[in-house]
Amino acid sequence: LRIPCTMASEAVARTPDERFTNLPDFPYAPHYVEVPSAVGILRIHYLDEGPRDASECVVCFHGQPTWSFLYRKMIPHLVAAGFRVLAPDFVGFGRSDKPVEREQYTYAAHVAWMTAWADAVFDTDGQKYTFLGQDWGGLIGLRVVTAKPDRFSRIVVANSGLPAGPVPAALLGPPLRAGYAAM
Repeated sequence: LRIPCTMASEAVARTPDERFTNLPDFPYAPHYVEVPSAVGILRIHYLDEGPRDASECVVCFHGQPTWSFLYRKMIPHLVAAGFRVLAPDFVGFGRSDKPVEREQYTYAAHVAWMTAWADAVFDTDGQKYTFLGQDWGGLIGLRVVTAKPDRFSRIVVANSGLPAGPVPAALLGPPLRAGYAAM
């Protein structure tokens, strides 16, 4: 399945907004922030729902291969409980820009992009944030949390974690593949 894209530049593709109309259970208005990257400025899409002056905000980072659409059923419940909810689309996903070269998609780049997003979007008035990260959203978002520990009051990690260090040699290469094959 190929989704038509327009080119934001020679190095960056952008999915046209009309591809996101009439999605089920997704009445949310798009918001965008521009962040720097190795290929120029990238536009990151995010949802911003609930009262902007809420004392607490839930920041939802999705996993792979999804986007903020993942949180469409949770957002109304969080807003009804009085929270502001921010849910970005990672670069390369959903309404966010998509660098054309595969080499641009590194873990370090995703962390840098999402840290720049947080710098641009987080309020400066002391609003506290609860991080909710699923799958790769945990791996990327926990790095954002460690860069801004004074901004976060809670962390919720679902189907994710943070690597503790080098992988033991016994788990690399053929032994790992053999272990999975035996399951």
